[in-house]
Amino acid sequence: MTATPLVLASASAVRQKLLAEAGLAFTAEDSRVDEDALKTGFAQGEAGRHATPEAETDALALALAEAKALAVSAKREGALVIGADQILSCEGRRYDKPKSMAEARANLLAFRGRPHILHSGLVIVKDGATIWNLTARATLTMRAFSEEFLDAYLDETGERVMKSVGCYQLEGPGVQLFEKIEGDYFDILGLPMLPLLDELRRQGVLGS
Repeated sequence: MTATPLVLASASAVRQKLLAEAGLAFTAEDSRVDEDALKTGFAQGEAGRHATPEAETDALALALAEAKALAVSAKREGALVIGADQILSCEGRRYDKPKSMAEARANLLAFRGRPHILHSGLVIVKDGATIWNLTARATLTMRAFSEEFLDAYLDETGERVMKSVGCYQLEGPGVQLFEKIEGDYFDILGLPMLPLLDELRRQGVLGS
């Protein structure tokens, strides 16, 4: 192992918890990048360049992750900077975190009875250069729950639903929304841990 500093370019409490529980020594820093501007620029520059809408969304998640890592890397000479992002798509439409409870309810009704995809992008940057990247997907299918159940779910979870793009946390009542889940648990949380840990071993940050 080396003393190379490890930085997570994210303010996400979930991602920080995953790294800490895996035994990694790291610091976290919010990149403060303008995600809306990045998404707009990507849409203008990448439209039609990818074989499928899913592949385009993979590329967008990766672009966002890289932008965050590069922004932090500019201030952290010599550090390995981890950038991660996740986007939800359902039947070709991309969703952002809801800005209100009404929007959360509308989104959950849109997901009801349908599969949606969580697209994760993950990169490692050092001194302004991307040295590794990965995309991953998980597909989750919500059951055809009743509106009465939905109202009870929203009453129980409250504004916590607005902290997640999918309006749920699988480790809580959100698991009751689903009938089928396909994908790695860490991919669902937006930080594909196993390939990340493998790469950190290759970089000498972790023991082999």
